[in-house]
Amino acid sequence: MHVVGPLRVAVVGSGPAGFYAAGQLLGSGFRVEVDVIERLPTPWGLVRLGVAPDHPEIKAVSRVFEKIARASGFRFFGNVEVGRDVSPAELALLYDAVIFAVGAQSDRRLGIPGEELPGSWPATAFVAWYNGHPDFQELDFDLSGERVVVVGNGNVAVDVARMLSLSREELVRTDATEAAIEAIAGAGVREIVMLGRRGPVQAAFTSPELRELGELGEAEVIVDPADLELDPVSEVSLAEDRSTARRNYELLRGYSSRRDGAKRKRLVLRFCTSPVALLGSARVEAVEVVRNRLVADARGELRPVATALRETIPCGLVLRSVGYRGVSIDGIPFDPERGVIANLGGRVLDGGGQTVPGLYCAGWIKRGPSGVIGTNKKDAAETVEALLADADAGLLRSEGGDLDALLGQRGVSVVNYAGWEAIDARERELGALLGRPRVKFARWQELLEAAGRPAGAGLDSPP
Repeated sequence: MHVVGPLRVAVVGSGPAGFYAAGQLLGSGFRVEVDVIERLPTPWGLVRLGVAPDHPEIKAVSRVFEKIARASGFRFFGNVEVGRDVSPAELALLYDAVIFAVGAQSDRRLGIPGEELPGSWPATAFVAWYNGHPDFQELDFDLSGERVVVVGNGNVAVDVARMLSLSREELVRTDATEAAIEAIAGAGVREIVMLGRRGPVQAAFTSPELRELGELGEAEVIVDPADLELDPVSEVSLAEDRSTARRNYELLRGYSSRRDGAKRKRLVLRFCTSPVALLGSARVEAVEVVRNRLVADARGELRPVATALRETIPCGLVLRSVGYRGVSIDGIPFDPERGVIANLGGRVLDGGGQTVPGLYCAGWIKRGPSGVIGTNKKDAAETVEALLADADAGLLRSEGGDLDALLGQRGVSVVNYAGWEAIDARERELGALLGRPRVKFARWQELLEAAGRPAGAGLDSPP
């Protein structure tokens, strides 16, 4: 190895991709120091702020990240925003390498009339609100109407539809914020309609989440048997499938024949239906939808094609869940078509397609919003392998200096890992008093106070 060490690496973003990358580096056999930089005072990314509050088993992956954080050579810089407190160019000078693992932070648009009306929201904002993201606590979701329309049928769409369907008793067992629990439990919502543009065989949700809908205490799942009538191509796809599509279809058939009307809410799953306009004068009052037929393209893949059949669905709230998209970072080459940092196997590429020494990416900002939490482990391993190969070839170097000192000079109130542990412990203590997993601090000031970070404080010694 050409690198005697220590190799100093900054990881921007503390979600799964960032922590898996840190873990791969610290366990590589190289002498490595890793600083994980996070805009929020709390780590874990979507594990804390995106995973459904009623899915604690998925959040348990944070135990893996906790072990990584205890490794020698690890430091956490929370409440530090790249681009505000320190620039990407400064990080490139301070560190031998920088890995951007910032996820996909914006939502894809529907591109239909009325999308900007009040009452039309990205589902990502609703998820961030009920999960306690401090940037989203001032949002006001009008839950007074009887019907909510959720556009999309991936796992995020299923999550928000299910959260709206939960009873107070089910909600208080979760780590959703107190404000969200009160708002959802006291809402006037009696029907949640989920729209999928393709058919039941092509639906993107997973079988466990679909099965879970049938276990809701207060909501009955409604599926029209007519929506389960398959076109010839879908029949072939279903016959060839031995996993998700087949299990999903059987679950949907069960829901279509099970209707007792005894529950307080209805969760309606519709297929081959797309919104074409959101209607209303001052705010959303209805969604105009079109019925689709599925047509095989030249590659044999089914595409939805609009028919002449249209319908208007009255509602007071629309949650759009049709995908995530990455956001560009000043000074870092970006592929606007794919919504990712321009890269080859995790190495950042410049405008001419050449690798930029010392710059890397991992996770959704590298490959796009696909896969599950565990997918990021293999993804991060590929990026770290490239980084270490470049280090071994003598391609990485820094000008020295320390981020802690720089941020201290600028008066940045850094939350280190011990500060996060203080937040975590206090949240769990408050939760224990109420028989809940935790009671989240969801506002910037209370998070910083729980971390013991007065304004203008720098980073303490790492834990």
